[in-house]
Amino acid sequence: MKIFENITYYLSVYKAFIGRRLYLVFALTALAAFTEAFGITLILPLIEAAEAGDGGFDGGSSAVRVIYGILGFLGIEGSVVGILLFIGVVFIGKGFLKFVEGGYTSFLRAQLMQEIKAKMFQAYQSMDYSYYAHNNTGHFINVINGQVNNFIRSFDTFTRFLTMIIITVSYLTIAFFLAWNFALMAVGIGFLLLFLFKFLNSYVQELSRKTATEEGELNKFLVQTIQSFKYLASTNQLQHLRSGVMASIKKLAGYMFHQGTASAFTAAIREPVSVIFLLFVIIIQVAVFDSPIAPIFVALLLFHRGMQHMIGIQDDWQRTMEKIGSLEMVVEEFDILENNKEKSGKIILPPFSDSIVLENVYFKYGNKEDDVLRDISIEIPVNQMIAFVGDSGAGKSTLIDMLTLLLKPQRGKIYIDGVQSHEVDLASWRSQIGYVSQETVVFDDTIANNICLWKGDFNTDNDVKQKIKEASKRAYIDDFIQSLQDGYNTMVGDRGIRLSGGQRQRLFIARELYKNPNLLILDEATSSLDTESERFIQKSIDSLKGSITVVIIAHRLSTIRNADLIYVIDDGRIIEQGTYEELSLNRKSRFSRMVEIQSL
Repeated sequence: MKIFENITYYLSVYKAFIGRRLYLVFALTALAAFTEAFGITLILPLIEAAEAGDGGFDGGSSAVRVIYGILGFLGIEGSVVGILLFIGVVFIGKGFLKFVEGGYTSFLRAQLMQEIKAKMFQAYQSMDYSYYAHNNTGHFINVINGQVNNFIRSFDTFTRFLTMIIITVSYLTIAFFLAWNFALMAVGIGFLLLFLFKFLNSYVQELSRKTATEEGELNKFLVQTIQSFKYLASTNQLQHLRSGVMASIKKLAGYMFHQGTASAFTAAIREPVSVIFLLFVIIIQVAVFDSPIAPIFVALLLFHRGMQHMIGIQDDWQRTMEKIGSLEMVVEEFDILENNKEKSGKIILPPFSDSIVLENVYFKYGNKEDDVLRDISIEIPVNQMIAFVGDSGAGKSTLIDMLTLLLKPQRGKIYIDGVQSHEVDLASWRSQIGYVSQETVVFDDTIANNICLWKGDFNTDNDVKQKIKEASKRAYIDDFIQSLQDGYNTMVGDRGIRLSGGQRQRLFIARELYKNPNLLILDEATSSLDTESERFIQKSIDSLKGSITVVIIAHRLSTIRNADLIYVIDDGRIIEQGTYEELSLNRKSRFSRMVEIQSL
């Protein structure tokens, strides 16, 4: 049956993260359930002992001979007080076992959360850039935060579901020992109920999948709205995103309502079904078989608990189905990330010492017909300043992504110090790169932590403090920082919202200078700066010439006047190359016309 296939599959998913420790929970549950059922069964010899009085004990029925044997071994088979004390000890033991089970389950839940979120974060760290580029931020946040949390909740309900089965089996096993015919009736009715609920479970499972998907859609809208709040509020365009947000919320509310209704139905019929079955048992037992009251009383207690837990099996399975869409999404995301894992070579690069060479490189995104880069052959010697210029969409940023090895060429080869790109250990190369992009990357933390990226404590580590201040001076932002009330301990806000565009860019540059890279990439690094800030940054860039390798993508051609070599890119091809003077003096060159236009 499909339900057994699902149980086996979900069990294997949880086991993959926390191992065989999961089985200890079920062992403790079984032990606690049998202990409780045994304690309830002791009521039968207690009643018979009370009926027999102090004068003796009549031996009871054959159905509980084993229990009487235990009481006889303890020397309390005819003692009401002794049996009562023994029942108390049994239930204390059961309580201790439940405590151990609950505590261990909480431990496993915490371990599961830690394991999944850590593995998911590591998987995102290793994902291929193209997979990142084809998804939105809301998707990643939805999976690692919302859906993983629901994954943990599904673990809670799934373990309760299996423990309910164990408890039910425990009760009905001992009930079978007392009255096998009615135990079989209970099992038959229970399976009939579970079969009837199969369709409800499928409905709830489908709702769970839709909920998981829609939560991702809502996260996408929310993240984009918050990230772009300043622009949207300033231009009164928040209402355009509001319709998407409200439609998503409405869908989620509908799914929640239908899931809640299904749960309410299951909870509502639990007690009536159990009571009706017990009444049926009493009528059959007394009217048809004329059985003694003591076994009926004990059997009814066991049957009642057994039926309650059997309905509870359905309830917990249904609650598991409510969250199972999250489990499926998390598992699917792990599979997708494994298939989109960035491939790294094994050769660890020493400090950059020779050159980067691109030979006949071609690249295009996805299934697009046109190549973004076409037959690119260039050399970037160590400690040289190389610039790339061209119109928007010419392929400059794609070329930069080739240098960082975020993108791999479909044709052609890339060599770094003579090592082909697919053989390079990516971490060993990227740790040598500083990268200042047009879109500033600033974190919601102090200025000091934004510069050193938490590699030390500005307030307690003098070496870190000196390196941070030196990088700030080279980026010409130290004077501004010193003017702030909290100085380097100033919080900059989400994405540096409390700073101006130029201040954010100079802070970004200071971070890369703090890293002391062997290759510094400046992708339109001065585009957000005012004239004075640009002049300071230009002095900083010029001071690096000859000491490290600098690659510049420039819109303002004045920033690359001192470059050792300039490549002009048009429609994915290198159409011109030379120094600033060589290219600008050639009146027929594209670069010369670009200089003339900017000088107007």
